[in-house]
Amino acid sequence: MSRLRFGINLLSPSDRVTWQERCRRAEDLGYDVISVADHLGMPAPFPALVAAAAVTTRPRLSVFVLNTAFYGPALLARDLATTDQLTDGRLDAALGAGYVKDEFDAADLRWGTARERVDHLERTTLEVRRLLADPEHLPRPRQACVPLTIAGNGDRVLRFAARQADTVALSGAAEGSRPGRLRLLPYGELTHRVRHVQRHAEGRRTPPELNLLIHAVALSGSRREAAAALRRFDVTSSEEELADVPTVLVGPPGQLVEDLERIRAELGIRYITVPEPAMEDFAEAISRLR
Repeated sequence: MSRLRFGINLLSPSDRVTWQERCRRAEDLGYDVISVADHLGMPAPFPALVAAAAVTTRPRLSVFVLNTAFYGPALLARDLATTDQLTDGRLDAALGAGYVKDEFDAADLRWGTARERVDHLERTTLEVRRLLADPEHLPRPRQACVPLTIAGNGDRVLRFAARQADTVALSGAAEGSRPGRLRLLPYGELTHRVRHVQRHAEGRRTPPELNLLIHAVALSGSRREAAAALRRFDVTSSEEELADVPTVLVGPPGQLVEDLERIRAELGIRYITVPEPAMEDFAEAISRLR
């Protein structure tokens, strides 16, 4: 069975010394990917990844997930190529359509319909690929092709991702009761999303890698307590319903390993990303799985 790989999504702004100490710690703990989200109020992803590259040697460095609505394709291709050069060819980029209306408002950007935002995601992905593959494009990336992940949950985004992405990142969440709020998916719905990707990836010479974003990890306490800290989610499920949510991991390291082995065996998901607050607790599960 192929090896799992693990990413840590760093979210907290800090000074350079603190930031780089956190990145070194992530490498020491065994994380394969250090990623930075693309949200207002969090570190700007590209300079943060360049700073991470200066003090690490092994992990891949990823913007996870980049809101394509914040960028035009030409500017994004320039930033990806430059960042890939400055990170010695360790850059990955996960692209998404954007889902937080308040951030569009704060950035003075039009909040388009879901269809319009996905249209922009698709156009941006295809144009960025074209530009970075063009030997005349300057700047040139260090890698022959910067690996592109497409992240989401809806049918159309996942269909496009299945056909175009190197990695499909499953959000494990769906739209909640209002814009910017999300609903945690139970195991059955996540399974349906995976099967949707696999069906539309048929015929590809190399199927896309599958990634799952874990929303919370707790070595003790209840799932209700772990889920309650997720402010961007509508957590109205019962404790019994939350027990069927695969992106909230609760229990001692042995239980986390068991849950992850099930996800790998049944769904074929071999790339797991956890949020920064879980970095230390989740590391023991990583060591056991290795």
